[in-house]
Amino acid sequence: MLDVKMIRQKPDFFKEQLGHRGVDASQIDDLIKADADRRDLIAKSEQLKSTRNQVSGEISQLKRNKEDASAQIAEMQQVSAEIKTLDDDRRKADAQVQDMAAHLPNVPHPDVPISLKEEDAVELRRIGTPRKFDFEPKAHWELGEDLGILDFERGAKVSGSRFLYYIGDGAKLERAVYNFFLDQHEAEGYTEVLPPYMVTDESMYGTGQFPKFKDDAFRITTQDLSLIPTAEVPLVNYYRDEVIPAEKLPVYFTALSPAFREEAGSAGRDTKGLIRLHQFNKVEMVKFTKPEDSWDELEKLTNNAESLLKKLDLPYHVITLTTGDMSFTAAMTHDLEVWFPEQDKYREISSCSNCTDFQARRAHIQYRDDDGKLQFVHTLNGSGLAVGRTVAAIMENYQNEDGSITIPDVLVPYMHGKTKIEKQA
Repeated sequence: MLDVKMIRQKPDFFKEQLGHRGVDASQIDDLIKADADRRDLIAKSEQLKSTRNQVSGEISQLKRNKEDASAQIAEMQQVSAEIKTLDDDRRKADAQVQDMAAHLPNVPHPDVPISLKEEDAVELRRIGTPRKFDFEPKAHWELGEDLGILDFERGAKVSGSRFLYYIGDGAKLERAVYNFFLDQHEAEGYTEVLPPYMVTDESMYGTGQFPKFKDDAFRITTQDLSLIPTAEVPLVNYYRDEVIPAEKLPVYFTALSPAFREEAGSAGRDTKGLIRLHQFNKVEMVKFTKPEDSWDELEKLTNNAESLLKKLDLPYHVITLTTGDMSFTAAMTHDLEVWFPEQDKYREISSCSNCTDFQARRAHIQYRDDDGKLQFVHTLNGSGLAVGRTVAAIMENYQNEDGSITIPDVLVPYMHGKTKIEKQA
């Protein structure tokens, strides 16, 4: 969440910066007016409370002198009723200002490409050369169904569209991928966490999913809980309403979890295969850092995700997303996109973002600086990586003409020595 006080002090700056993210200037004006009305209610209430305190002293003196204080008492009863009304109105105004601020995205870093179009992203680097096939490469869903390792038809029968079963070596490959990821991140200094898969509304608010993206969540309405859209939510909220000892920073967490997404508004997009499912596995990386370290930590985070693709020998490139394409909470996002031969294009497999103090303000996560003053930490998150998409990329890039799939060398130990997936009986 943005600092309303800062918005009040620098409205033109926030109008310009958030305008790059598609926010209309009137939203800033409306917030500033609502905040002014709220502060006016506070001022009026405080003035009446001061008057009440003063007159209460006079009433006490009159009573001590055995003089009539009925007029002053009647006046203060009226004042108390006015104070109650003002305080009730102020609480409503507080909630209104909070809600308006909660719908505003983070301010972009100056180096983020300014555009509302995703195609204006800037490529930072391209690693690896796409393989040239001497046969027509198949899509991963065709390979998976032919090999009997992916079953979309029965997934749809049991759970509806965009669900599937991994079978046999398909399940083993998925498990090999995420175990490899977790081991690599542990070696890089991340602490592995097994988090809850359901979280409260307060947790979803803390990381920025609520209230703006409530329609994208799978809700457990009887318990007022949501299935997590990413392990980022329980990992960031681990320290909600806490002060992290400065000497512990930076904190690195990693977790494997399922991700549950409604994918509202994505009808017709990627309806086949493993790219856009309602349930998929993802290994997440989350960092808590001091503000002065967060930009260096973003580059390290991105490198951590890249190292996985390098070791899998999958061609990819890194792009910096535009102001209009970043996530709501991000100040800057580097996307890793891996090569898919059948589609002849790069597809997103990881987003690495610095959220600065945006989430920390919402979740009240702080530390004490060298002067002992409370400051908000910076939070960062990135996929390391989306497991299903990695499996899909391996299948397409490592396919053979006979329909079999060669296992990347680094995964062979995780596949118990198996070097190739062939058609199952």
